[in-house]
This record gives sequence, structure tokens and C-alpha cells, in this order.
Amino acid sequence: MGLDFILLNADLLIMVSAATSTFTATIVVLWPYLVRDHLGKRMAQVASERERIRLRERARLASQNRQASLRTEPKRLFKAIVDRFDLAKQAENGNLVQLLRMAGFRGPGPIITYLAARVLAPLGALILAFVYVFFILNLEHPLFVKLGLVIGAAWFGNYAPLLYVKNRITKRQQAIRRSWPDALDLLLICIECGMGVESALRKVADEIGSQCPELAEELSLTNAELAYLQDRRKAYENLGERTGLDGVKSVVTSLIQSERYGTPLAHSLRVLAQENRDMRMNEAEKKAAALPPKLTVPMILFFLPVLFAVIITPAVIQITSIK
Repeated sequence: MGLDFILLNADLLIMVSAATSTFTATIVVLWPYLVRDHLGKRMAQVASERERIRLRERARLASQNRQASLRTEPKRLFKAIVDRFDLAKQAENGNLVQLLRMAGFRGPGPIITYLAARVLAPLGALILAFVYVFFILNLEHPLFVKLGLVIGAAWFGNYAPLLYVKNRITKRQQAIRRSWPDALDLLLICIECGMGVESALRKVADEIGSQCPELAEELSLTNAELAYLQDRRKAYENLGERTGLDGVKSVVTSLIQSERYGTPLAHSLRVLAQENRDMRMNEAEKKAAALPPKLTVPMILFFLPVLFAVIITPAVIQITSIK
């Protein structure tokens, strides 16, 4: 009786163990099909969200830089003015083309618009100044004084388009100068990861676009020129000429030497990135050091009188109340 009970319990234990093993093996085999891949789903959602944000940012940047597009068609009125005054020869001037490229204007459209503005701006300033001086102000000065004011306004209108272009160049260079060290760091990371120069420039242009659209535009244009120009050196030189910055020209020289002699590019980029970062810090320190002298006159004119009034007024009130 005792032996049969033990054997029965042993058989039962074997059956339970076999059933448990079979069930466990079945669960192990079917586990990937039974449990959802939450990590893969979340990664797919993150990738789709990242792509959506990137497309949205690119659309926003494109709408902001629509006026500085690579190719713009000139208006018929401006084209007619250029043809009427025979200004087509000036459109072939290399210095003018380079000046407009540095401002972010490319193609024949901006050149014709600029030449037409050089004609229309003095005329418009002359007419407005004549109406304002002779009919609105009604000055009681001699005639030659009024004519001098009108001629001076026309002279200013002649240089107004050039001042606008130079102001745009200055703002564009400031924006590129601020973001250039960060772009070099990204370019260095891409180069050290084994990416080619074209792929690295494309990646940096995509990542730096939200911070500096001007620099992203220049890098994208350089990448396009590397694809279709026979001389890759010319593409790098065009980047330095379009920006007009010494920091960019130094990197261009390193890229040209790397293309020609096969020198390592990572070390040069690391040194140049540190130098550009130091230059950016020095400019910030110069602005901070120049701030106290600039604040002296506003403090004397606006702050000290108010301070004296706050300090002296209670004493004056007490003195007048005693009397």
C-alpha cells in the first residue's frame, strides 16, 4: 500500500513536471507573438514625430527665407527700367554680383531689382523731398536752401539701396559668425564618424537650420556645388567668398588641403572650432567691456536726476513743513 502510494505520487509528479515543462516551452516559443513590442512601437513613433517636426521646421524656414531664395525672377517693370537706361552692362559686374551674393541674393532677379532701385530711389526721394519741403513744411528760407535739401535727399536715395545691401551683409555675417563654431563641432563629429564631406555638410545643414538658416543655406549650396562642379576646390572657395568671414575661409583652406594632399581633417577642424569659439567669446567680452562707458551718459541724463529727486524731495518737504 505504501509502495503503491509512493509510485503513484512519483508518476503524478512526473506528469506534473512534464506538463509544466511543456507549458513553459510553449510560452517561451510563443512569447514574441504574445507580447507586443512596445519599445519598437515607441521608437517608430519617435522617428515619425522627429520627421514631422523636421518637415515643419523646414517649411517654416522656407517661408521665412522666401525672399532670399536661390532664384527669383525679376519684375517686368524693373526689367524695363534696366533696358531703358542700358544698365545691362552693370549686371555683368563681378563685384556687384559678389556683393549681392554676400547679402543672400542670387540669380539675375536681385541684380536687376538692385539696378532698378538705384534709378527709382533717387527719383522717389527727390519727389518726396520736393513735396515735403515746398508744400508741407512751407519753410521761410531762401530758395537755394530748399533746393539743397531736395538735392541732399536725392543723393541719399542714390545710396539707400547700397546701404540696405551692406546692412543685410552685416546682419548675415553676424548670424553666421555666431553659429559657425557649433557647425564646426557638428562637422567634426560627422567626419570622425566616417562620413564623407558631402554627407557631413548635408547633415550639418539639416541640424543647424533651426539655429541659423543663413548658414544652413550656404552649406546646402556648397554641397550642391560639390555635386556638379568639376573642380571641388572652386566649391569651397565659393563658400568663403559668399560669407566673407576669416573663420570660414580658414576652414575652406583646410578642406582644400585635405582634398589635395590627403591631410587629416579632424584635427584641423578641432583646432579651428576652438579658435572660432574663442573669437566668439572675445567678441562677447569686448561688448561687455564697452558697456560701462556707453551707459555713463544715459545714467547721468536719466538716472542721477531721478535719484537726486528721490533723495532731496523728503528733505525739501520737511523744511517747507517746518516753516
